[in-house]
Amino acid sequence: MTAPAPIVTPATPVVSPGTLPATPTDGASDLDAIRAVVRDSLAPLTLKIDEGYYPAEVLRALGAAGTFRQHLASQNGRGTVDIQAALSAMDIVSQECMSTGFMVWAQDVACWYIEMSGNDFLKETLLPKLACGAALGGTALSNPMKYLAGIEPLLISAEETEDAFIMNGTLPWVSNLGADHWFGSIYKVSGDEPRDVMAMVNTSWPGMELKQLAKFCGMEGTGTYALSFTDVRVPKTHVVGDPLLPYLKKIKAGFVLLQTGMATGLIEDCIQLCEAVEPRFAHVNCYLDDRPDELREELEDARELIEALSADVFNPSTDFMRSVLEARLLGSELSLRAANAAMLHTGASGYLHDAPAQRKLREAYFVAIVTPAIKHLRKELDVMAAA
Repeated sequence: MTAPAPIVTPATPVVSPGTLPATPTDGASDLDAIRAVVRDSLAPLTLKIDEGYYPAEVLRALGAAGTFRQHLASQNGRGTVDIQAALSAMDIVSQECMSTGFMVWAQDVACWYIEMSGNDFLKETLLPKLACGAALGGTALSNPMKYLAGIEPLLISAEETEDAFIMNGTLPWVSNLGADHWFGSIYKVSGDEPRDVMAMVNTSWPGMELKQLAKFCGMEGTGTYALSFTDVRVPKTHVVGDPLLPYLKKIKAGFVLLQTGMATGLIEDCIQLCEAVEPRFAHVNCYLDDRPDELREELEDARELIEALSADVFNPSTDFMRSVLEARLLGSELSLRAANAAMLHTGASGYLHDAPAQRKLREAYFVAIVTPAIKHLRKELDVMAAA
């Protein structure tokens, strides 16, 4: 990523009351509207996004089309949690541009954090704005998830006051951010009985600093920053999880399952790339592994599995969570195979600088390394098997 000067913005007040009404929808009409945004607004920018452009206007248009509200019972007009509808929306976006699909996931889980909390203030104020794209935001749970899995220490600490937490520390990579964006953060509260707490934080609060410190080989337009906290005051009105562990158990399956929409969309487009060259190259591509018809059969099986899991997202059993992690792992592994197949099937044309196939290959590796990465998932599954 290009490294501009750090973003240091003026203080902004906490979000003020004033909800935006949820628009009743049957879901299908939203998907048509999302396809239109992808066709008319996203597709012309895909290469620019891959080079580092953050498409805030596209995200707001996707929000207005209903992309971010599908899984939210309080916002989707249907009154039910609908993870599958959210995945369908993310799949559509990810077929065109998985960088944007990833930002859809980040926005979805920012909404999920509030929807699953007991915080009525944020549900009445911030949630409607995130759900319609009027406010944008992401997730800062990569480090906490690794911390909870015993992979690395928690990087943010806080001192508790009567009405706030004062946060300090640094997080290396947090996505879908910019000035006046929101994200969920977990921090360790010091004291006689230390505990972990989660809250929604705004990037424009005093003491927050955003820096771009590296240039990646892909996913450059995702608004990814290193975050520095220096005595950042987080009002207790913005806490979503305290105590933390019961809250995390409630959100974890949805958090993980929602990522599978990135994978299915990517895999679908890779299959279509393979299918598009069949008229010219079938006579020689028939010697390749992972032919498009074989990949499509595996993709449809994966979609059926994910849909079944999405219908039972609050199942507390260990077996269910194991199945969720296995589905997420399957998405990573199939993404790598499909992207590799797209490169081999398209041949030299897929190796061009602006070719979709080589972009899909870089995106597939992101599916495999973003938290929870393949190695993280296999570690958790191994721990479960040993229990």
